[in-house]
Amino acid sequence: MKCPFCEKNETKVVDSRLLKEGFSVRRRRKCEGCARRFTTYETIEIQMPAVAKMDGRRESYRRDKMRSSLDKACQKRPISTDQIERVVENLEKNILEISDKEVTTKEIGNLVMKYLRNLDPVAYVRFASVYRKFQDVDEFVNELKGDETNYNIDK
Repeated sequence: MKCPFCEKNETKVVDSRLLKEGFSVRRRRKCEGCARRFTTYETIEIQMPAVAKMDGRRESYRRDKMRSSLDKACQKRPISTDQIERVVENLEKNILEISDKEVTTKEIGNLVMKYLRNLDPVAYVRFASVYRKFQDVDEFVNELKGDETNYNIDK
C-alpha cells in the first residue's frame, strides 16, 4: 500500500478490525519511510443496479453521490459519520432488494426520506425540500403530515 504522505510503497499493518457485520475491514497502517500512520478500509464491492433518472437517462449508482447528499442534509446536525455510513449501507441493501438491474430516483429518494425522518427531523426536512422541489408552503406542510413509515438505521 502506498503511503499517502511520502508515497513510499513500504507500509505495515499495525491493527485490523472487522466492521459492518464482517463485510468490511479497517486497517491501521504505518509507513516504513516517514513513520506516519493512516487508515485504510477494505469492503466487498457489490454491483448496484442502474439508476433511472426522471428525464429518462440511466446512470450507474454512485455511493459517493448518495453520501454527499446525506452529508449536505445532515450538515451541522448531531449526526455522526458512522450513523450516515449505516444509513448508506442500509439504503444500498434496500436498493438491491428493489431490483438488481434498475431502480428509479423516485424509489431511492423515498427510501432516503424514510431513513432521515427517523434519524433527524431537520435533516429530513432539508432533504425533502430539495428532493421534492416544493413550490409553496402548503406542499411542504402536506409532506410533513404524510407517510409516517420509519426505517431504523440500526438494522
